[in-house]
Amino acid sequence: MTSVDDRPAAEWSPEELRRLSPALEIEISAPRRDGGPGRAVPIWVAVAGSDVFVRTWRRRTTGWYGGAVRTASAHIRVGDLSVDVSVADIGDANADLVDAAYRDKYGALAARSVVTADAAASTLRLTPRRSTGQPGWSGAGTGRGRARVGGGPGA
Repeated sequence: MTSVDDRPAAEWSPEELRRLSPALEIEISAPRRDGGPGRAVPIWVAVAGSDVFVRTWRRRTTGWYGGAVRTASAHIRVGDLSVDVSVADIGDANADLVDAAYRDKYGALAARSVVTADAAASTLRLTPRRSTGQPGWSGAGTGRGRARVGGGPGA
């Protein structure tokens, strides 16, 4: 597991953070075991400072979450912003900070689903992969439709 202080070189731009912060949902996809693009699913996202976090209410080794943890990569989209990301499984490190970001954004809904000990253990920090030769997976174009407004924390 990567600690919160092990920062990759790439950082989110102020414009990217401005677009991610208010988004009720983003679409995320991760590579399948065969290397092909996974199905994009809508999930909740929290921004705390200059960091972007996602969680799942049901930690598992399959689906978007399993693929993202297994490959340390994913692809996200919100509106016309589409970014390949590195994924760091930080677990419950900095749980208070991330919990507060989810509570501030989603209110009581967060407390019922993504502000629990199990959900905190599933916290992933997303960092953009830039075109600087950083190896990674490109899931661009894997979305199937637009992200919903509202909804839940994903599968």
